[in-house]
Amino acid sequence: MAKPTLLKRFLIWKYKHISQRNFVLILSGLIGFIAGLISVVLKNLTFGIAWLLEKSIIFSENKAYFILPVLGLALVYIFVKRISKKPLEPAIPSILYALSKRSGKIASNKMILPLITAPLTVGFGGSVGLLSPAIFSASAASSNIGNLFHISRKTRTLLIGCAAAGVIATSFKSPIAAVIFAIEVFSLDLTFASLLPLLIASLTSIITSYFFVGNEILFKFQVTEIFEVKDTLFYILLGIGTGVASIYFSKIYFAIFKFFDRYNTRLKKLLVGGLAIGIMLYFIPPLYGEGFSFINNLLSGNHVDALGKSLFDNYIDNIWIVIALLIGITIFKTVAMTTTFAAGGTGGIIIPTLVMGSSLGNVVAKIINNLGFGFQVSESNFTLIGMAGLIAGVLHAPLTAIFLIAEITGGYELFVPLMLTVSMSFLITKNAMEHTIYTKELAEQDALLTHDKDKSVLTLMNLDSVIEQNFIVLHPETSLRDMLHEGVAKSSRNLFPVIDDGERLVGVLLLDDIRNVMFDQSLYDSTSVETFMNNPPDVIIYESDSMQKVMQKFQGSGAWNLPVVKDGKYFGFVSKSKLLTAYRRELINFTK
Repeated sequence: MAKPTLLKRFLIWKYKHISQRNFVLILSGLIGFIAGLISVVLKNLTFGIAWLLEKSIIFSENKAYFILPVLGLALVYIFVKRISKKPLEPAIPSILYALSKRSGKIASNKMILPLITAPLTVGFGGSVGLLSPAIFSASAASSNIGNLFHISRKTRTLLIGCAAAGVIATSFKSPIAAVIFAIEVFSLDLTFASLLPLLIASLTSIITSYFFVGNEILFKFQVTEIFEVKDTLFYILLGIGTGVASIYFSKIYFAIFKFFDRYNTRLKKLLVGGLAIGIMLYFIPPLYGEGFSFINNLLSGNHVDALGKSLFDNYIDNIWIVIALLIGITIFKTVAMTTTFAAGGTGGIIIPTLVMGSSLGNVVAKIINNLGFGFQVSESNFTLIGMAGLIAGVLHAPLTAIFLIAEITGGYELFVPLMLTVSMSFLITKNAMEHTIYTKELAEQDALLTHDKDKSVLTLMNLDSVIEQNFIVLHPETSLRDMLHEGVAKSSRNLFPVIDDGERLVGVLLLDDIRNVMFDQSLYDSTSVETFMNNPPDVIIYESDSMQKVMQKFQGSGAWNLPVVKDGKYFGFVSKSKLLTAYRRELINFTK
């Protein structure tokens, strides 16, 4: 007998000595450490590339930085085409699809790809963020650890949530917002069983980042101006503005991708997108890179440094020119971000959303302060709360937005204005757009998990698992005699699919349809299957019908069995009893 492997011996020992709950807690700590490490590595690689380019003699003398994103996209293109040879995938949507249709299994190569393509994209100035690639890499690591230890689908989903929470916590030093992000975006159940692992992962990741980079934080800000009741209307107006901006953000995102679909090769997309990005950066330099320095300059009240060197330097003393430039950044940050994606870059939308929100919030405050009506509001507070409004609207994650800004500011002095703006932004966006950039395409494919347990259970179910194929097939011209001898006598079912010579389903025959004539020998040779068959009440299309649609077809038709057609040909049947049995089994696995 072969000697058990080290892993197998560990699993046996774990089963005897460690409870499942404690083992999940141990794994959540491990995943938090990995998430923190990935975040630090990704950030340092990106900043290292940016530092080398900044020190480059060629680009510093010629000031041709606006062509750097094109070079970065070209390097990503070469890497994908020559080395990876696998198309890039959007990070969060890919994770959500894996959770719904692949039992949370993510390919191991997804751990490495974001660590190469994202630094090349962002380090060379691509107008995208690093959070989503870090989450993708950490989630892939989490998924493969789950595979290694043979954990269940539900536990694997929780650990992927731990990976996402770890990345957010590391980046913003905000463990509570990180936990809420995992719950809102990945539709995790808020129970003690899920809350504790998420907290452990968040805290472990933060400690990991402290160990490697010290107390460095992304945003340096302390609230000095508290909320005043007289500003309530202005925060509501900001909420309306961020809600409208969130709708614009999503609409432009899909419109630009649709525009780039006309180009049938990655190289054409790279050339067109690279040229567009270069033009935007030439006129609006703050669009370069992630944009953290832009946000920090606005928070410190330094809009001159935030806007940087541009063609409009001679007019920067005019506050309305400043407002116009900030509006330009608000509008074109989304365009630059999406163009970077469509041209072949890798990155995330979270940081660009914060940049756009900070710019919009600052614009609203500046307009209020310079209208001449005597109103004065805090530009820094509006900058922060504008960020929260965009996060709530674009991601449909209002609680994440509130707690993220609260933790960034180190207190809850802005809690009331945060709730005013965030709730208004979320309500406007949710009513206008049911799904986010992350979830729209998944929802159209019925591949999206939500907090609705019934829909989630149906999403997790697999049509192949309920299709039955042990039916005797008949042909329309088959005589009643042959049908009885070759079909009824040999079948354990009372249902017979009828197909033509091309294997296309043309009808269904029930045993009840021939019960009153099956012993009338005078009809044996004068009648055929075509005489007795009926059209099916409905048909399940294998390629396009989700489990939700299958359930709706059963409810609408009232049938007990429905045929399945694949590639236009008969493929099998789904019975209501087997479907309900599979549903109950999946529901038990989902909730236990």
